[in-house]
Amino acid sequence: MYNLKKFGILLTSSALSLGMFSSMAHASTSVNGQPEKVRVQLAATEKVFSKNDLIKRLHELFPKKFDFLSNSDFYMNSGGRYYPEDDGTLRYNLSFHKTVNGKQVHGGVTFVGEELDIEQFYYQPPVEKESLFPAKVSKDDARKIASDFVKKFLGGAEYQLETDPLNYYPSQLLSEPIRYSFSFAHTKNQISINDQRIEITVQGDGEIVNFSRNPMQKKAFTFDDAKQIKDKNEILEKMKENLSVDLQYQINNDYRTGDRSVQLVYQPTTNLRGVHASTGKWLTTNGYSEEFPNKTKIEKISTKVLPPKQKGMTLEQAKKIAEQLLFIKSDKVKLNIQSVEEIKNYNGQEVFSIQYMYQYANGGSGTSLEINKQTGEIVQYNDMTSDLLEQYGEKSKEEKSLTEKEALTQAIKYLKEWVPSYLHDYALPVDEPYFEERQGTYNFSFPRIVNGLVVMGDQIYVSIGGDGALKSLNVNSQDVEKWPSNDKVISPEDAKAILKKTLSLKLNYMKSDNKKDNLHYDLVYMPSFNEDAFSFLDANSGEWNSLYNGKSSSTISHPWAAEELNYLMNAKVLDIKDTKKFNGDASVSKGEALKVLMNSLTYFYNRYNNETENKTQTFKNIDPKHPLYQVVERAVEAGIIKPNNQNFDFESPIKKEELAVWYIRVLGLDQAARNSSIYKLDFADANKVKPEYAGYVALANSMGLLKTDQNNFYPDREATYAELAVSIILLAHEISEKGNSLRYY
Repeated sequence: MYNLKKFGILLTSSALSLGMFSSMAHASTSVNGQPEKVRVQLAATEKVFSKNDLIKRLHELFPKKFDFLSNSDFYMNSGGRYYPEDDGTLRYNLSFHKTVNGKQVHGGVTFVGEELDIEQFYYQPPVEKESLFPAKVSKDDARKIASDFVKKFLGGAEYQLETDPLNYYPSQLLSEPIRYSFSFAHTKNQISINDQRIEITVQGDGEIVNFSRNPMQKKAFTFDDAKQIKDKNEILEKMKENLSVDLQYQINNDYRTGDRSVQLVYQPTTNLRGVHASTGKWLTTNGYSEEFPNKTKIEKISTKVLPPKQKGMTLEQAKKIAEQLLFIKSDKVKLNIQSVEEIKNYNGQEVFSIQYMYQYANGGSGTSLEINKQTGEIVQYNDMTSDLLEQYGEKSKEEKSLTEKEALTQAIKYLKEWVPSYLHDYALPVDEPYFEERQGTYNFSFPRIVNGLVVMGDQIYVSIGGDGALKSLNVNSQDVEKWPSNDKVISPEDAKAILKKTLSLKLNYMKSDNKKDNLHYDLVYMPSFNEDAFSFLDANSGEWNSLYNGKSSSTISHPWAAEELNYLMNAKVLDIKDTKKFNGDASVSKGEALKVLMNSLTYFYNRYNNETENKTQTFKNIDPKHPLYQVVERAVEAGIIKPNNQNFDFESPIKKEELAVWYIRVLGLDQAARNSSIYKLDFADANKVKPEYAGYVALANSMGLLKTDQNNFYPDREATYAELAVSIILLAHEISEKGNSLRYY
């Protein structure tokens, strides 16, 4: 997948034998701006619970569900796991794997504490037809299943179903089960508690396949009095009076193709988190304030272009920098640099990717470091040593020593030292930093500025420890050929009016800060626009769009293929611009049919599209810039289309017999189908089938993928969108049954 040039720094045999290489990227940010908790594996030699104890507990929670598994099918990790901020509460992981009737079954469960309460669970049963589209259970059925599950496992605790903004028709393989996801919030006085949630996924056949909840904290929390709150409408009007908007660029990434697009959007101008329901004070990242938070002035980190750290870097220089940055002073933990590769990273930059691992007595943890080959500047670095040292008791917990201002000064110092050539394009933080209390770490985000506008999705992230040390540095600079002009955007006044119209408030219990000793939940009115945390206002059209492109409100009409066509449209497999003008009986081109086929049956992952060196081009008319390039090249690799001609005739309609050829090749039956002499077609129009296609047509018809109409196959008839939609669902079922999915290309 990558354009790699490996340089003789190989994995050692000891590293290979560990089998525990784990990626620990920088802490990702949740919707509420709080980095995920870091989980550390205990170096414990004694087990509080045995594997049999955990298996027994699993059977208690799921009576008879896993009776088909024997004790030897289960695996328990050595020792327990804990979140350091949770007072060292132990967690135990039990996983299982087995082949049942030729199909893989696997799953796992995390138990917590001395009572072995369930905290996380996942299960992948054998994929059956009734779990695929069209699924046995509907979304409403799945919701009831999830609700019953919560009631059963939480013994009467008060949880309520939350409105789920995510799409129930996700982009997934048609050969994989339908999944419905639901979120439940723990409540107090019938009001949701912000950080006490349960997530449940129900498969299309009604199986619970995923369950997770926030780490359980059995502490004596206190709560604001729900009878003392101000009127919601009063707070809403107060918020509308202070509302202002910002015009920004937003970078969108298509995970299937790696393509990027940029658009202009309007966002509220504020770092506001909410309004205290009793006092009416504004809640910001830094706590409560009487004054509405002011807009942060944009100020570049550097007003002039700074020279790069160095011009060009060698392999040995990169390795030396890595050894200096990653050094750990410990007798129990040893740094092992496993490999150095020259690659083009996600942003199209030529970098040295240094894979490394910290090895210790019973395992190891590792990740990678990236250094720009042309400038010698770090573009990805994350310090793992603090957690490792804390795990072995070699370093006491760091108390907060730097102030926020001092930490910011230190962050800028590191930026000028390690990534100077980027700084003229980036500004000082416009959002308040997140302070991670456990290690006293400040996390800053420096936004990119283009044409005076903030670019969402392009930042430099820096973390500074309480002692001033650099904890992480990640540069997410993305190449954009052309930035959209703001000549045709709606006015800020019009945007503000739209935001005001769609602004609503939700009452939640939440903590005003994330300090460990804060055991009180405030009642806070939290703002929401368009009732979707992931929606944004298109600055050109003035319309709301969703970050996750939710289910379309428009539907396709068709006498016998409406359900399939609508599913493919909502699954982002079939791209339909105007459903009112769409004709399901229209002929479908080879290019469109191939795109639907590949998007239905295989995940597309970015192959670093900015890379041009050594790119394969099978057909003269499908170069790397062609919109069908990745689809076509992956289809060639999978053997679905053959490079028999110089050009791929993507605009011409695909015939029904040609579609049969593609389907049989997808199923891996090309060799069998090519021996056409062994097949006898008994269609009335069998003589119209091209001799070289006879085997493919016979197989496709016998499997029920492409059917006859009054004993005619109509091999030379142009296939329609409706025929494609119905037959490709049947093909997905066949793939699932045979277990020979294309999956990744």
